[in-house]
Amino acid sequence: MCPDPHPLSSTRRRLLGAAALAGLATPWRLRAAPADTPRLLVVFLRGACDMASLLVPAASDDYLAARPRIAIARPGSAPDAALALPGEVDWALAPALGDSLLPLYARGELAFVPFAGIHELSRSHFETQDRLEMGAADGSPAEVRRSGWMNRLAAEIGAGRGEVIALTRELPLILRGDIAVPNQALDGASLAGVDARQAARLRQMYAGTALAGAVDDGLEVRRMAQQDLAPGMEPAGRGAISARGFEGEARRIARLMRERWRLGFVDIGGWDTHVGQGGATGALATRAGELGRGLAGFAAELGEAAWRDTVVVVMSEFGRTFRENGSRGTDHGHGTTWMVLGGAVRGGRIVGEQVPVGFASLHQGRDWPVLNEYRALLAGLLGRMYGLDAARLGRVFDAGVGGASGPGGGLV
Repeated sequence: MCPDPHPLSSTRRRLLGAAALAGLATPWRLRAAPADTPRLLVVFLRGACDMASLLVPAASDDYLAARPRIAIARPGSAPDAALALPGEVDWALAPALGDSLLPLYARGELAFVPFAGIHELSRSHFETQDRLEMGAADGSPAEVRRSGWMNRLAAEIGAGRGEVIALTRELPLILRGDIAVPNQALDGASLAGVDARQAARLRQMYAGTALAGAVDDGLEVRRMAQQDLAPGMEPAGRGAISARGFEGEARRIARLMRERWRLGFVDIGGWDTHVGQGGATGALATRAGELGRGLAGFAAELGEAAWRDTVVVVMSEFGRTFRENGSRGTDHGHGTTWMVLGGAVRGGRIVGEQVPVGFASLHQGRDWPVLNEYRALLAGLLGRMYGLDAARLGRVFDAGVGGASGPGGGLV
């Protein structure tokens, strides 16, 4: 449990619970047909995005002191300063997001959750990514630790065949498990070598077996995704698409989610900014702008009706150091900021448990603390979206997260 060195007054401490995060005017409930359930898209920023350069701690003098070459100036203090958020004094938005995420925030369709993440601390990209995707504790049964929380969620909500997709080169841990889920890289790489003749052989091989339907659905989903998504891709390292590639493909992803997919996962690489990170402009700002325009394009392409039944969760494995390093970048950190977007999200605010951003509140003297634990955060959101009680959420996250209606959603 992370210490809270600066207890806040009730007017500044905002404890994130189920209603605070999802904030739905009317809670979603499972309907008769799985196709009527809400859509969920999870966007994983692999490489540990420095979210302090997207959601800027504008009120912190220590932030400016800790980053003399890469800090983003306070709103109104410079031509390329951070952008003021309506009704907010402690936080501001990176100027690179002014044409994309600021309008969503102003419409109340985007919420930021700072000090979010996982309590376990390894500072290893791969280890922390796996833990976040697994969504279970170290002491969980082996079969749970080999599966991912999105696959277990699909089982709980009865997502049908062909309604779940991983837009990745390899099937990520988050979607591994009992439910058969196809994966399709956005650059078409995962379809290499699977031509019509080989597809026919696969169908013949599994004909008459319990897997026949899953094989048919998987091949069809891959065919559709290749046809609709393959042109114009830009792959990134480690199997993740680049932010620029995501910007270019977000509208196509939206069309397919509107028409068929109910649960989707996409990862975006390029966020490990040890060197030459930049501030209001530069490498990270460029990627952030591409990400923001992709998310805004996704929302616009879905259309108003579908957007009201869609939630997008943007996460990264951990944050980065509060202080800049000697290479004008930042190193592996701990707490970070998550984003939650959607037409039914009660956004336009910064939610969750918080402490003042500064040297005195750092974890181990270097990082943001984690105050909003990711499983409790997700449990509150998913419980509201899908009408899941504590027992069902426990199966998704292997217990320990409380019910969707519990005060604080089980957060520390």
